[in-house]
Amino acid sequence: MADGFQAVVPVRDSKVPQGPALCFGAASWAAFMGESKAGQRHRP
Repeated sequence: MADGFQAVVPVRDSKVPQGPALCFGAASWAAFMGESKAGQRHRP
């Protein structure tokens, strides 16, 4: 994940840092991260 972008969040494979990036809308990424964190709290 790269910092410094406002409208999009580019994400790359950490094993291939110079490879292509997938770009997600900032709001979509925030929702994804929120759901991911919520899911971690609800695991048995």
